[in-house]
Amino acid sequence: MAKNTLSFVCQNCGAAYNRWQGKCESCGEWNTLAEEDTTGSIPVSIRSKRKGRTFALESLAGKTQDAPRLSSGMTELDRVTGGGFVRGSVLLVGGDPGIGKSTLLTQATSLMARAGHRIVYISGEEAIAQVRLRAERLGLSDAPVQLAAETSVEDIVSTLSEGAVPRLIVIDSIQTMWTDTVESAPGTVTQVRASAQALIRFAKKTGAAIILVGHVTKDGQIAGPRVVEHMVDAVLSFEGEGSQQFRILRAVKNRFGPTDEIGVFEMTGLGLREVTNPSELFLSERDLGTPGTAVFAGIEGTRPLLVELQALVAPTSLGTPRRAVVGWDPSRLSMVLAVLEAHCGVKLSGHDVYLNVAGGLRIHEPAADLAAAAALVSSLVNAQLPTDAVYFGEISLSGVVRPVAQTPARLKEAAKLGFQRAVLPESARGEASGDAGLTLNAINSLTTLVAEIAARGSRRGDSSAPAEKNATPARFRRGEG
Repeated sequence: MAKNTLSFVCQNCGAAYNRWQGKCESCGEWNTLAEEDTTGSIPVSIRSKRKGRTFALESLAGKTQDAPRLSSGMTELDRVTGGGFVRGSVLLVGGDPGIGKSTLLTQATSLMARAGHRIVYISGEEAIAQVRLRAERLGLSDAPVQLAAETSVEDIVSTLSEGAVPRLIVIDSIQTMWTDTVESAPGTVTQVRASAQALIRFAKKTGAAIILVGHVTKDGQIAGPRVVEHMVDAVLSFEGEGSQQFRILRAVKNRFGPTDEIGVFEMTGLGLREVTNPSELFLSERDLGTPGTAVFAGIEGTRPLLVELQALVAPTSLGTPRRAVVGWDPSRLSMVLAVLEAHCGVKLSGHDVYLNVAGGLRIHEPAADLAAAAALVSSLVNAQLPTDAVYFGEISLSGVVRPVAQTPARLKEAAKLGFQRAVLPESARGEASGDAGLTLNAINSLTTLVAEIAARGSRRGDSSAPAEKNATPARFRRGEG
């Protein structure tokens, strides 16, 4: 018998230490170290006697074929996965509690089972009766999905090995699984890693596609060791606000398709409804005629997406003004505010700034800088932006508006939804397609956009004294707003 090896493993990042300590030096979290038995299932004395087997080596040249895929029956889910589930692939789906992960997988498995495929849904958190109640509420109780409530990985693999190989297996969730090969409680780093490895080995051997449901931490990261994210073929994040009916399925990692692809769903009383035109949905309740709102023409994965950015700039009564952001990177907001003050004379040090992306969507690309700046200046001077205009462009630290990728796709999506104008970088004018039907307002510097918006505010407040178009208003330099 091999001697048990005890170590202290961080439950956040998976780093191991020989003794306990309050702070993990790898991830910086406090009180996350737990004592675990890291001894493998095979003693060292036996593993050392095992001889390696030889295997054939192949060259790079040779015939290749596309990986066969299995459609889920849901267009938005197939878009995120890259066209369907690949045989032998393993996907990790994470999301906040109650966001709708089980609902999404129940709908997908029911559609695939109705198509004649063998689908197995194994729940480690709910009883079979609870899963049946959800399927009955969604009107899917007649789907021939095979259910089980089990947490032992060895029992699951043994059961699935009998009969025909399932086309898709759902494990809900990986944190509840445990294996006999390690002596740790379910949910610990060692158990999650070992259970995931056993299920991945079964998927690669049999060709069955497996979906692992994972819990998330308070900051939105998938709980457990990050090594699990490296082991699986795709990582999908199910995002959304509890108060919003919109849900976003985002591909964080995908070996068989594009990353950062999104699928949009709407939560209804009968489950999740696919949204084929998310731009129209996010703009359905626009605040027309309200200062501080700008429409951003963005790209999520391969899909053009139009969304409204809302800004509110108000005088502060605090020593340190507030900077609140929902749906965007706070660091980019700080950078845009610094550029506005340093190069455009817009004094915001005495104002609270609030920025929100309507609809609960999270924007990651820097092309939203120009739309955010337009919304901020519009709110500051109380000037209404054109309701038929879209904005996109990256702002550099020198105040220059830099070009962004896929300009024709952004303009085409804006024209399809009835927009007439587009404010874009000057260097992107050549990429803009002439048949989009939009009036292009190409700008080279952020100062030009600020002057145009300030002129609108001046004309609105005092029509007898219009502001100079290409000059920064003096009240910005004084900080009056």
